[in-house]
Amino acid sequence: MTQSPASPLPAPKERRRLRESKSLTLAQVAAKVGVTCETVRAWESGRSTPRGHKRETYAKLLASVEAEGQAPAAKAAATATATPVRSRRSVGRWDSAPLDRGQERGGGWVRPAANAAAGESPGPAASPKDATEAFDRLYAYAAPGLVRQAYLLTGRRTLAKESVERAFQLAWQRWPEVAVDRDPAGWVRAAAYEYAMSPWHRLRPSHRHPEAPPADADDRALLDVLLSLPSSYRRTLLLYDGVGLDLPETAAETEATTPAAAQRLLHAREAVAEQLPALAVPDQLHLRLTELAGAEKLQAPKSTLVRTDGERRTQFWTRSAIAFTVLIIGATALTLHTAPTRYEPVPAPGAMISDVPRRTGPGPLTRADTKLRDKLHKEAKSGPSRLAPEVD
Repeated sequence: MTQSPASPLPAPKERRRLRESKSLTLAQVAAKVGVTCETVRAWESGRSTPRGHKRETYAKLLASVEAEGQAPAAKAAATATATPVRSRRSVGRWDSAPLDRGQERGGGWVRPAANAAAGESPGPAASPKDATEAFDRLYAYAAPGLVRQAYLLTGRRTLAKESVERAFQLAWQRWPEVAVDRDPAGWVRAAAYEYAMSPWHRLRPSHRHPEAPPADADDRALLDVLLSLPSSYRRTLLLYDGVGLDLPETAAETEATTPAAAQRLLHAREAVAEQLPALAVPDQLHLRLTELAGAEKLQAPKSTLVRTDGERRTQFWTRSAIAFTVLIIGATALTLHTAPTRYEPVPAPGAMISDVPRRTGPGPLTRADTKLRDKLHKEAKSGPSRLAPEVD
């Protein structure tokens, strides 16, 4: 008996876009599919994939939404002019321009999403022999800008380099997964952001004291404002006004809804404009973020060192896991060898016994016995002479 093939599903970002195109909430989609809102959010962020009957229902729902949206889109495309008008956000993206404003001014932002159709991506090679070369190209393409972005998130140069290094080490360990991802640079960026903004870093002794601030006073003021924002607001502001992601992409990467991401962005902009009124304009804020990122001379380690350290770390933890497993097996075997093979009952606890006879034996002397004993002790110790046999 053959199993029917699974229904095809669009990419996670496309699932979110289709839902929002029909103004459907997570609760509405969850009610139609029969799951919770957290499950739908995980499907749209790519953290999990539906299976079985729920996958069939979810695929049919998305297909119906896409079919309803194709007719208005075809009508709009027929009436559109030959030269489309670019929006402000599309001009700032690498998908529509060879270089971003940050690259032109030395900011060094990395391209958030590779355009595979135009051949601009350092994407993974098809042959396993070229995996190292593909990883090195991706590292050279994304690492310099990611170090600067991580510095804006944390305000620490050492942590920024460490975050990018750990993110690429994780990407090398899971290279088969990263190689087929539609946005490998975005995959590494999300991993670097998660590591850089981990709250456990505050427990490290090296993080008890802040690092030296930037030399320029304006850069120090902007960095202080960024670090004063909540971590989610800071990340949303950096992705939208710094990297140049669209709002749905920013929401997907921060694992939030699009309205929530928009509110975070507005509040972050208001906080920056309140302390730095000159940055109230988004374009000016983008320019200052780019200049601040490019002001620090942060060099990422070589890709060869990253791959080597990652492989050593993996070998270390693999050997540690094997040693720990062997230790557990040895302790279990020793316990089985020394454990008793038969049941030994536990002795019953002691109990009080009643009607016990009085203790027998010599008791205390009476007065008459005491007098007799003293009398015998005072008498002379004389008696008959010892008799001995005589020899005839």
